[in-house]
Amino acid sequence: MIRVLPPEVARLIAAGEVVSRPLDVVRELVDNALDAGATRIEIELEGGGLSRVRVRDNGGGIGADSVELAAVRHATSKLEPVAGAVERVTTLGFRGEALWAAAQAGELHLITRPADQVGASEVWAQGEDVRVGRAAAPAGTTVTVRGLFAHLPARLRTQATPAAEVREITALVGRYVLHHPGLHWRLSVDGDPKLTHAPADHRGAVASVYGPLNANRVLRVESAGDGVGVLGVVSRPELTRARRDRMHFSVNGRPILAPPELEKAVIDGYAELLPAGAAPLCVLDITVAPGDHNPNVHPAKQVVALADLGGVAARVREAVAAALAQHPLARAAPALIAPPEPSESPRNGSFPDLTLVGIYQELYLLAQGEGDLWVVDAHAAHERALYERLARDLLSAPPVELSEPELLHLTAQQRAALHERAAELQSWGLQIEDFGAGLARLRTLPAALAALHIPRLHEQIVEGALGSGPDPRRDVLANLACAPALKAGMLDHGRGELVLAALADCEHPWACPHGRPTTLRLSERDLAHAFGRRGIRDVARGRDAEKKVVPKETQRN
Repeated sequence: MIRVLPPEVARLIAAGEVVSRPLDVVRELVDNALDAGATRIEIELEGGGLSRVRVRDNGGGIGADSVELAAVRHATSKLEPVAGAVERVTTLGFRGEALWAAAQAGELHLITRPADQVGASEVWAQGEDVRVGRAAAPAGTTVTVRGLFAHLPARLRTQATPAAEVREITALVGRYVLHHPGLHWRLSVDGDPKLTHAPADHRGAVASVYGPLNANRVLRVESAGDGVGVLGVVSRPELTRARRDRMHFSVNGRPILAPPELEKAVIDGYAELLPAGAAPLCVLDITVAPGDHNPNVHPAKQVVALADLGGVAARVREAVAAALAQHPLARAAPALIAPPEPSESPRNGSFPDLTLVGIYQELYLLAQGEGDLWVVDAHAAHERALYERLARDLLSAPPVELSEPELLHLTAQQRAALHERAAELQSWGLQIEDFGAGLARLRTLPAALAALHIPRLHEQIVEGALGSGPDPRRDVLANLACAPALKAGMLDHGRGELVLAALADCEHPWACPHGRPTTLRLSERDLAHAFGRRGIRDVARGRDAEKKVVPKETQRN
């Protein structure tokens, strides 16, 4: 039974604008379908969702006696009309704003029938105009929203392109698949199926969203007790990424933007199995008592507040560590690439001529130049040199056509990116063809990349080229330069000198391609002051001598 919430309850849950883009409509309608107990959910988009969004489910439906309230603001069947109910939310959509907000933004059409009701109900709503009728339909609910923001031209002009919106909606639906793997899912865009999933466990959901190769490298996580449950999968240590974009969490079935404490808990669970800066793939469903979480702190309900975040993080860390401890875990090291030989004339005139004086902690080069002490991160410097070498060589030779084109499994999000970027990728020698059924065919590679001896080379290239970054070329080259760059323990004096010379040969020697600095500079005067020296060691030289001191008389003028 749908009831209109009294004003004192509505005030507690009105957390901001509900529908500002097509993705918001999809999220709210999917939440409603899940709350209705649906086992099959189908999403259809046209025009990036601006022309049409349709969500069809086989859930419980809305009875004819209360359907006229479906598009009324703060009318909901999911929350008791008492103030205390907001403190123990057990559903995903509880504010009663989704259908009303969709009707404010576009034309809403709803057909719904509970399984035990003869005949279906039909609702048309736009703005505050609501009409109710009768129809014939199977059990469940179908909601269609057409012409989003058609009567709001200013809002329409600020919308993302259809391709960009489809990419984000695909990622959102993929997250729902990961956290609700036991359901049938189907996402279609302009009549073309983009993501399909049949009921399975979490491993099967990873296969549907990220492909079978990734699914074969995940381990089951299961832990329960003390009011906190953790269920899902984490990847083996060899399946890692530089970003945390494949770390997914839900709380009581709601996909959330995870607080850093939960991400850190997963990484801490790996302990020394993960290198610094690496992040695993994980899908973890966390269950807590309804009163121990608050989903009413974000307009889109993507953020939840946990009463005992520290305790939940500890349980997550223990669950991940326990799962990893049950399996033998060994990783393959990437092939080492020697530092590039420097050219006869350095490319960057601003980089000083450095003389290597020592190596610290088997990773940092200590050098002197221009009267100062320089500390060089050998890994970052080598990475920069390799990156620029790959960038210079990328178009120096025709692309290499693979003798046997490789079939790769693409995620729905990657397929959307491929449709956007295919021409751009082909311009620098990377030809990837959509092969249908979630597959793509890798036909050609840039010659400079094909010669690299790096584990999972083709997979890494495709991940960078079809990732979420704005510059796929940079992402590909940066990832391929990182894996073989010198690591701690690989340095000796000869390699150190080669790294310094190669860094001086770079056009942009001051940072690695991921944005970390390659060098730190310390003047002798700074050292003298730190040791309390005065006199000849306090004379400005090196970096300090370069600073121009303006006389006070000049400053006053």
